[in-house]
Amino acid sequence: MPRTAHKFGLALWLASASVCAVAMGFACSVARAQQTIDRIVARVDTDIILLSDVRALQRYQQLVDGKSETDAQVLDRLIDQWIVRNEADTAQFPHPTPDAIDKGVERVEKSFTSPEEYEGKKKEVGLTESDVRKMVASQMYLSNYLDSRFRPSVHIEAKDIQDFYDKAVLPRAQARGQEAPSLDAARDVIREALIQSGIDEQANRWLAESRSRIVVDKMPEQSEKPGKDETP
Repeated sequence: MPRTAHKFGLALWLASASVCAVAMGFACSVARAQQTIDRIVARVDTDIILLSDVRALQRYQQLVDGKSETDAQVLDRLIDQWIVRNEADTAQFPHPTPDAIDKGVERVEKSFTSPEEYEGKKKEVGLTESDVRKMVASQMYLSNYLDSRFRPSVHIEAKDIQDFYDKAVLPRAQARGQEAPSLDAARDVIREALIQSGIDEQANRWLAESRSRIVVDKMPEQSEKPGKDETP
């Protein structure tokens, strides 16, 4: 994923750089205004988040989820990602290896029924393979850091596993008319699911505390739009 924050030295507005003839000056100035392609949507401490960052994450959401969150929801998510990335960079946390990224991209592709469907959806939402790879690498970096930071403090008891099995696994199997796996067979999967839930809870508390310590200024031009199933 492209960096979601850029230094303040960048111009606030990126517009068409075409040179117009003097006789067409007025028409060209209107065209340049219409061709504006990016703007700042938020300042986070000394960095900025651009509208293109919001659109990039929305396109990836459309690829993997079939729909995207609103502009406002995605902006909040990008602010959280900035917090995590800033902490991970400060700690010099290792980035995922090329092999790990390859496997991550492969998992995205295998979530589709065929390579053709994957390629078609990728083209539909306006992503290249390089875009997908960058987004996967970024998401892995952030999730790996959170896992490393909070997993050691998550403790799962045998009773937690039994309760999850009785209250979630068995009812779900019965509702589908299927035979439930044995507790022993499901134990490791249940444990990991509970650990991930614990990591999420701790990460959310940490992010809430971290937001109070940073300066965030959302631009008034930022408008909330409903998530779409197609490329904005």
